[in-house]
Amino acid sequence: MQGRVEATIGSNNIVYPYEHERRMSNRIKASLEDSEDQHIERNKVVVRVPATSANLGPGFDAIGMALDMWSEITVERSDKFEIVCEGEGANDMPLDETNLVCFGLTAAFKTAQKPVPTLKYRLVNRIPYARGLGSSSAAIVGGLLAGLVLAGHQVPAWGSEELLNMAANIEGHPDNVAPALYGGIQLGIHTGSRWMTERVNIPPGLQCVCFIPEVIGKTSAARGVLSDTITRKEAVFNIGRVAWLINALASNNIDQLRYGVEDALHQPQRAAGMYPHLNPIIAAAVAAGASAAYLSGAGPTVMAITSGASGDIFTQRAQERVDTKVAEAMLAAAEQCGTKGQVFITAPVEHGASVV
Repeated sequence: MQGRVEATIGSNNIVYPYEHERRMSNRIKASLEDSEDQHIERNKVVVRVPATSANLGPGFDAIGMALDMWSEITVERSDKFEIVCEGEGANDMPLDETNLVCFGLTAAFKTAQKPVPTLKYRLVNRIPYARGLGSSSAAIVGGLLAGLVLAGHQVPAWGSEELLNMAANIEGHPDNVAPALYGGIQLGIHTGSRWMTERVNIPPGLQCVCFIPEVIGKTSAARGVLSDTITRKEAVFNIGRVAWLINALASNNIDQLRYGVEDALHQPQRAAGMYPHLNPIIAAAVAAGASAAYLSGAGPTVMAITSGASGDIFTQRAQERVDTKVAEAMLAAAEQCGTKGQVFITAPVEHGASVV
């Protein structure tokens, strides 16, 4: 019996549950073998990419969440270069090769070792431009996907996550591009050789109430108010809050999210140097019943997390929902601060960018 067990365990045909990487590698290999059109160049492609909310408070440059708010990018081969843009930020975006969609697409063709053809772009932007909701990452990810499809090129996934690494290397960090690609809440790190991400649990029934100011917020300016050094006290504070945040999400304990989104590394500095509306709106949202509130990405959007008073949002009575109450409180606080803006209520989304 002992010999038979050892012989079975030693068999290369058996994949055990704990051999996750081997199992996924086999699945991907099989799917590639079954695919007949993976290397066929296309003439046209349509890509949808979600908005994202980065940092979630203390997870600076490391954590992000995909939102049910989508931009659509259409790219097709043409006789002349053209970008047609409509929707959010249409008048502010460059209409030449410096557009981040073009930047991502060019990177994809470079990876495929093919020249970039003459293309026409149609950008339908539903993600507010430069408001801390991942518009730049959506453009990069959308451009990369469109380029890979048009070029008929497929990049390695499991074990290398090359598409993630292409996007994160352009953006500089994975907090927006990872959820834009994969959906859900993503936790990303750099191993010293490449970027990696893991999905974090989303408690059921979460709602996201976004206060979106009229003014834009440049990431470069938002980073400019941050110090190059931090104190041990600030480091300890954020280490604890990130651990608390991930545990609250993993255990579906939304009441603990309030403390999990607290931060010492960027929110206080940005509130003092750029966004006087931040702290009053966070306080108003929590007082109105939000489970948590934080600065979305580099701002200026303020994100509140809510759920119903009992049950999930699909089974509870409408009067038990607090998202509308929180939205009204955020708008009132913004008005008192002299900050004009609008509220958008959405939810986390589990899937990321896709080819339509």
